[in-house]
Formats: sequence, C-alpha cells, structure tokens
Amino acid sequence: MNRLYNIFYQSHIGSWAILVLLFFVGYFLLKAGKAKGAKIVHMVLRLFYIIMLVSGIGMLVTLGFPLMYLVKGALAFFLIYAMEMILVRTKKGTLGQQATLYWAIMIVTLVLVVLLGYGVISF
Repeated sequence: MNRLYNIFYQSHIGSWAILVLLFFVGYFLLKAGKAKGAKIVHMVLRLFYIIMLVSGIGMLVTLGFPLMYLVKGALAFFLIYAMEMILVRTKKGTLGQQATLYWAIMIVTLVLVVLLGYGVISF
C-alpha cells in the first residue's frame, strides 16, 4: 500500500505544480491575444485537472478518507472552479468587475490547499 500511495503522491504533487504553471501561461496567452495557444494550453490544463483529481482520490482511498484531506479535496474543487472562471471569463471578456473577487478566491484557496497538503495547517 505504501508504494501505491507514493505513486499517487508523486503524481499529485507534480500535477499541482504543472497545473499552476499552465494556468498562468494560459491566462497570459489570453491577455496577449493569442487565442489559439491559450486554447491548447487550456485543454492541457483540463487534462491535468483530471490527473490531479484521480491521484488525489487515490490518496484519499489509501489513507482511509481523513477529514483534513476531505476538506482539502473540497477546497481543490473550489480552486478548479475559480481557475476555470478566470480563464473562461477572460476569454469571453466578461470577467470585468468580478476579476478581483475571482483572483482573491483563487489565491486564498490555492494557499490553503498547499498549506493543507504539506501539513502546515492540520486538524
């Protein structure tokens, strides 16, 4: 079981790092008016959402569903929602006055997820 957990853990950590990087690349491509490049990056980003979610669920199963990681998972879903809203609404040009709200939600949730994941915040 320890080996399986390690596989999930390493793929989860790696997918989070790539996920954040791809999000910013996609956002800046959209802001630069490179719609085709942004669309490709957005599709790859969605693939990494799936990898991150599957590895996270795998870790939850191997750990026996501890409450702290269930909360982290719920926050991760919310983080994905905020990231998608920022990218999609930026693409459509409808982010407008809600930009500050979505960016604040994304940054706060990202910090919480990382701190929970590394055990800095625990309960």
